[in-house]
Amino acid sequence: MGRTMILKAIIDDREYNLNVPETVLAEGEEYFARFDADMDQGWQMSREWVQHPNQVERCQIVADKLLTALENENQKLGMLMAGYILDRMPDVDSVEIDIRGEIQNTQFVRQS
Repeated sequence: MGRTMILKAIIDDREYNLNVPETVLAEGEEYFARFDADMDQGWQMSREWVQHPNQVERCQIVADKLLTALENENQKLGMLMAGYILDRMPDVDSVEIDIRGEIQNTQFVRQS
């Protein structure tokens, strides 16, 4: 039995504990790699075009997609987005997602 990783997503004043099975991380790697390849081309982050998003910026972009998935109750996409963040930032404990359209304001809390 694989273990489950938990990502806490804080959206406005609500908290979501996203239980991401290890299988999502393993099976999602191909999807994560495709997403990274897309981001390698640069990405629109709010009003700013970022030519080469770094690791934190990539996770901020993914957190914005996680917000959309949660709002639309798209469980599969939500799990993949949470899985991406946990895979690329293994020491992350929680993410506070900006809901005002400023992707760069999304904050990550790392385990101490």
